[in-house]
Amino acid sequence: MAEPEIEGTLFTEEQVKVQVSELARRISEDYEDGQPLLVGILKGAFVFLADLARAMEIPVEFDFMALSSYGSMTKTSGVVRILKDLDTDITGRNVLIVEDLIDTGLTLNYLLRNIEARGPKSVEICALLNKRAANKVEIPIKYEGFSIPDVFVVGYGMDYAERYRNLPYIAGLKKQP
Repeated sequence: MAEPEIEGTLFTEEQVKVQVSELARRISEDYEDGQPLLVGILKGAFVFLADLARAMEIPVEFDFMALSSYGSMTKTSGVVRILKDLDTDITGRNVLIVEDLIDTGLTLNYLLRNIEARGPKSVEICALLNKRAANKVEIPIKYEGFSIPDVFVVGYGMDYAERYRNLPYIAGLKKQP
């Protein structure tokens, strides 16, 4: 079924699977001596986190946070709100933030400061997509899947106004009026 708002496929379902498996392999090697807490950023990262965790060869735990800086817009507002906080105490834990997309980096920069203030043993970032051309702050991404151009993307958990999250691939969205 053709979607009229979809511009074209950036990464096929197979390309995404291969990259997620590679990220899981690297993370499993790096954390073989310490069980990480994967912190998925809702809603966009839930598909990525599920596939990543299943591909890992070490025990992991997960928790989730929900932040908002977009609303129903295609550009970030710059104002970050925590809609759902962690249920887990992260003091002394190895925390791996699992993010679907880094755009300006402002939301993730806010989140990093917030997480680091809670006393974890370590904090690292795993991002499936990094929109480097749009980055406004330097973010230390240890595990990066793909670098993408400055386009709005949907699929594989990412949405436009809550649509397209169920696409098994990642696509660009046509410019919206």
